[in-house]
Amino acid sequence: MQIDQAAYEAIQPELLNGESVLWAGCPSLSVIFHKEDFLAIPFSLLWGGFAIFWEGAVSGFWASTGKRHTASQIPFQLWGIPFVLMGQYMIWGRFFFDAWNKHRTFYAVTNRRILVVQNIRRRRFASTYIDTLPTIDKESRSDGIGTLRFNEQPPVFGQRRNGMPWNSMIVNGVPVFRDIDRVDDVHNLIAGLREQAWRNR
Repeated sequence: MQIDQAAYEAIQPELLNGESVLWAGCPSLSVIFHKEDFLAIPFSLLWGGFAIFWEGAVSGFWASTGKRHTASQIPFQLWGIPFVLMGQYMIWGRFFFDAWNKHRTFYAVTNRRILVVQNIRRRRFASTYIDTLPTIDKESRSDGIGTLRFNEQPPVFGQRRNGMPWNSMIVNGVPVFRDIDRVDDVHNLIAGLREQAWRNR
């Protein structure tokens, strides 16, 4: 199995005594759509479109020519700005934010655990022992890029991290290997290690 040097160096401080790295890698930097996007994208377009329409209406853009703008509309304009910004983030901003996070995210499989390290503002770390994994959910594409989840996937509208919805790359709780190359090989490695650990109990 391939061991990416940058990922190995990021993971190394978290290794336990006697623990060895069997695979280490990083997320693919390509823009990759997932099954949750089939719901997230239409919702974000509706949200963003309505927010822009609202802001335009209270700002007088849709008013007839010559209609004066009144000061009483200013609070409504200010109230709508956060919704417009959130809509833009959900439509396209989250993809740029994911790409920025991917440059700072590192994955590894050892003889004992799966690990994720992320260096964003502060170092984030998540790990779990392979022999305790309840499930290994694989999502793959024809080019070999895919995602491995080691617990039940949360609902789309429940994926809120640090105040932002659908921030899929932020490390939180059980590790997730998102958008990795050769996902089948990594899946088979983890599944084999888990089966061996269960037999040795």
